[in-house]
Amino acid sequence: MNVNEITSVNGYYTNQYKTVENDNKKTSDTAKNTKNTKNMNTSKNEISVETSKDGVIYETTDDIKKATESQRKQIVAQMKKDTETRLAQMQNLVTTMFSKQGIKVTSLEDMWKRLASGDFTADEATINKAKEDISEDGYWGVKETSQRIFDFAVALSGGDEDKMEKMRDAVTKGFKEATKAWGKELPEISQKTYDAVMKKFDDYKTKEQETE
Repeated sequence: MNVNEITSVNGYYTNQYKTVENDNKKTSDTAKNTKNTKNMNTSKNEISVETSKDGVIYETTDDIKKATESQRKQIVAQMKKDTETRLAQMQNLVTTMFSKQGIKVTSLEDMWKRLASGDFTADEATINKAKEDISEDGYWGVKETSQRIFDFAVALSGGDEDKMEKMRDAVTKGFKEATKAWGKELPEISQKTYDAVMKKFDDYKTKEQETE
């Protein structure tokens, strides 16, 4: 396990986020016609959205689905802010590590390529931080990252089945783009994260079909 693994997860999530958000913008004009509109408009309780040292806090996936459109926008905005903060922290960590070795990077893409090459030395502090962040309960671990990606998709789509399928496609596209940017097959943790997200989509679809 090394620093490459955690940074690849960062890149995967970033690309996935942008792809899903852009896809959602294309279909936002038809949001009022989805079968979940009633649920979104009848919820009177405010969804708890705040940050802590462990990241964004909000209710369960089911509560996100039932939230009003404005509440879901609030959740998406907070998730975006939280992720950008975490990415900035990781980028600063990696950039500092590189600078100590006389390595200069001019862009985020340049940084990914340098990390993928493995042509650098990771100091103990960076390695320990990476291990902590991608651990089972870490912010960039498979469990936490896959849940954020899925909840993000639900918040954007309102839980509408057709839009959820588009979210699934967008995640797949984001994963492919991240692989391309990485320049080779992504580390195992990234594939496990992708598989975990796909399982959540599968389980969601099955549950929705059972309740129809």
